[in-house]
Amino acid sequence: MSPHLAGALYVAVSASCFGAMAIFAKYAYQDGVDVPTLLLLRFSIAAVCMVTIVVAQRRAWPRGLNFWLLAAMGGIGYVGQSYCFFSALEFASAALVALLLYLHPFMVTLLSAVLFGQALTRIRLLAVFAALLGTALIIGADVSGQPLGIALGVAAAVIYSAYLLTANRVMRHEDPVAASTLVMSAAAVSLALLAIFNGVALPQSLPGWSAILAIAGVSTVIAMVCLFIGIQRLGASDAATLSTLEPVVTTLLAAALLGEHISVVQMAGGVVILAAVIVLARYGQPPVARQGA
Repeated sequence: MSPHLAGALYVAVSASCFGAMAIFAKYAYQDGVDVPTLLLLRFSIAAVCMVTIVVAQRRAWPRGLNFWLLAAMGGIGYVGQSYCFFSALEFASAALVALLLYLHPFMVTLLSAVLFGQALTRIRLLAVFAALLGTALIIGADVSGQPLGIALGVAAAVIYSAYLLTANRVMRHEDPVAASTLVMSAAAVSLALLAIFNGVALPQSLPGWSAILAIAGVSTVIAMVCLFIGIQRLGASDAATLSTLEPVVTTLLAAALLGEHISVVQMAGGVVILAAVIVLARYGQPPVARQGA
């Protein structure tokens, strides 16, 4: 298997794990957990598990500038993006906010060309636009929102784009397990500080805690480590485009586990995204910056 195809598979696994988080979150919310508590428990549990692994396996921690960049990715980037996203939902429809967030593959592709010299090939550009179109079809037509909601949605996309581009730079030199552990730990610290002022709403039963553990283990540990490995092998641009598999997975799981209806338009959107992912994984080329590394 080529490194490029292997990288695409890692990102596909990551997107599937991230896509399952919305389903796990529904069960957690039903058990009394609020958004800040969910984020705090997610990153705290994940960080404890990952620090244990890094120490036990004696992996090298990031140092110098990379240490601080990764800490900022978690403590500022991940937390800021999450709060912009959830705050935007108060002023705009869920469909519009989600669609604005998924502008990030387009942003990352353009900025990767400017900052890292990645070629804007025809296949890469077509895949990005096809993924955006497919995402729009899956999310739906309710795109109403106030200007503040739109601004917060765009801010979430910009912050996540910066997160991926920073990872693109850092992951050339760092171990993906140790790097993702540092991101999770920094996010956990920031969220713990916020919890001092906001309080927490813990799960009330075993199903709620099970959902939290699934979010921490599947949708954080596995998802983030696989994403970082994928970025190492593909670059941020292609990894961002391939990660649009996430809404496809969420839609399929919602239908299978929650009984939600899938429309013909949503099925068409899923087919478009899958086609874009397959073409990019099969015919896309490794980014220029990685070839010379």
